[in-house]
Amino acid sequence: MHRVASTSFSGSMSQSIPAGFLARLDARDRALFVRLAHDSRHAHPLPRVWMVITHAGGARASIGICLLSTLVPGVSIRLAWHSLLLLGVSHLIVQIVKRFAGRPRPSSSLHFHALIAVPDRFSFPSGHACAAMSVAVAYAWTFPLLAIPLLLVALAVGASRVVLAVHYPGDVVMGQAIALVTAYAMHAFVG
Repeated sequence: MHRVASTSFSGSMSQSIPAGFLARLDARDRALFVRLAHDSRHAHPLPRVWMVITHAGGARASIGICLLSTLVPGVSIRLAWHSLLLLGVSHLIVQIVKRFAGRPRPSSSLHFHALIAVPDRFSFPSGHACAAMSVAVAYAWTFPLLAIPLLLVALAVGASRVVLAVHYPGDVVMGQAIALVTAYAMHAFVG
């Protein structure tokens, strides 16, 4: 059985939010992680599928999709640039929040081993979840008929980060929320 440790936020975020609330939220997030994350001690082929899915939120895939979309009939250069801008702005916000919050990865504080390489030591929020949601929302806004499949892929990328034991569920939700808020703000500002 895996134990759930105490509050894991170490940055200045823990000083600006009431300690009791943060501790309860962190404990629930950790408990949900323990239920959802794949335990590497048990051989199972499913993590390979999750490993493929998780790469859709990586830098190569998300930037590549934005650039390659210009080769698809009906996709404008303007849309590709808007999606790249959304991706860049939302990722900048994620990186600032990561340093501000300072939450270590689950593999640092729980008895789980990440099943893939972790890009950095900070867990909150998930950059992969943010990137996948940013790209999905950018294209869903222009192509509403593709909105459900695109959003399902973005949600699957987020789920993969938990299953592969590199993020807590709250990290994923916050990464996706940053993408959605950034997309809404950019859509209102840029059009």
